[in-house]
Amino acid sequence: MFGISTKITLSLLLALPACGTTARPAAAPPAGPPVAAAQAEAGTPGGPPTASRVVVGAEQLEKYLPQLKNKRVGLVVNQTSRVGTAFLVDTLRARGVNVTAIFAPEHGFRGEEADGATIKDGRDARSGVAVRSVYGKTKKPTPEMLADVDVLIFDIQDVGARFYTFISTLHYVMEAAAEQNKAVLVLDRPNPNGDLVDGPVLEPAHKSFVGLDPLPIAHGLTVGELANMMNGEKWLAGGKKCRLTVVPMATGYTHATTYPLPVRPSPNLPTDHSVRLYPSICLFEGTNVSVGRGTATPFEVIGSPTQPDTRPFLFTPKPNAGSPTPPLNGQLCYGLNLATAPARASSGLVLTYLLDFYQQSTDKAHFFGKYFEQLSGTTTLREQVIAGKSEAEIRASWEPGLSKFKTLRGKYLLYPER
Repeated sequence: MFGISTKITLSLLLALPACGTTARPAAAPPAGPPVAAAQAEAGTPGGPPTASRVVVGAEQLEKYLPQLKNKRVGLVVNQTSRVGTAFLVDTLRARGVNVTAIFAPEHGFRGEEADGATIKDGRDARSGVAVRSVYGKTKKPTPEMLADVDVLIFDIQDVGARFYTFISTLHYVMEAAAEQNKAVLVLDRPNPNGDLVDGPVLEPAHKSFVGLDPLPIAHGLTVGELANMMNGEKWLAGGKKCRLTVVPMATGYTHATTYPLPVRPSPNLPTDHSVRLYPSICLFEGTNVSVGRGTATPFEVIGSPTQPDTRPFLFTPKPNAGSPTPPLNGQLCYGLNLATAPARASSGLVLTYLLDFYQQSTDKAHFFGKYFEQLSGTTTLREQVIAGKSEAEIRASWEPGLSKFKTLRGKYLLYPER
């Protein structure tokens, strides 16, 4: 049984005129706000924090450069790791820091590889620094990979969802550092979903690279806060702790601060609206419903050939740079355009879409895939949807785990809620 507010939202979506890659005749609504342009001159920290200007950890060079003197530095970075518009690696090398290695996560150092693509070792053409993959056969840095490193710097933009793999990379980097007695420096950045804490807490049986720690789907933490939690709660292998320093953002940031991302965090999250929808919509990646990979609006559309052909929005996934082999490639999908839809329900994550799409599916036997439990983090959500449980009943089952996590989260907050 849907709540009144979600009923209204869904009915409005179902009544929307269609638009998109292949659409019924109608004008297309906007695809959501574009990711904001970078806000400062290359390599130069910006001015004081305002409602539209957040001073991130990387920009506060005076707080961490002294710790890098006479040290061999490894960077865990990607295309979001900037000081102004300059890459962090260039900023540090220009100031005489001895950068010995770059550790490339999912999508690679420059953020150009597709989701799930194996990242290979290499050398950065511009700086000449060795690039070592931590998203391929090796996801945890080995002793050999860290032999020429004294300090590891983590500076990557997260989006606040448990299944976004950069926080799993953070976990493994901290774990390797703890085992090999290396220091870790986390340069903090905003969580664009920092005001959202919701979803089932990960069950140990479903631990994977899209969920290593006992977090809900939306954890409401910055990477700095999360690093402190991983260390403080002894979640690293063997209960070890690494030598951790977090450089927080400047005074003025809160978890409710609106933060338009200056750089696209990954190829298939191109807009701020897609980033806000992501914690709710990503569950569909464990079903036979497309989230728009292979279209111009990934994570802003959902649809499937097994949905009713009366759905108001049609699209056909096709290979593109961000998704060379998209799910349902070349198949006409019937669904919804969420470009102008609310990214949140009043209670948090939007469950309405998942419940409705299962109920309306013409192939319920194949609606869920094996990957669904890794994303949801629990065995029960699939069972609840199949059984026709209401959203209220499903949410009730997330307690007391969610409330317990919220209490734990409070211990590690570096910034006020509002």
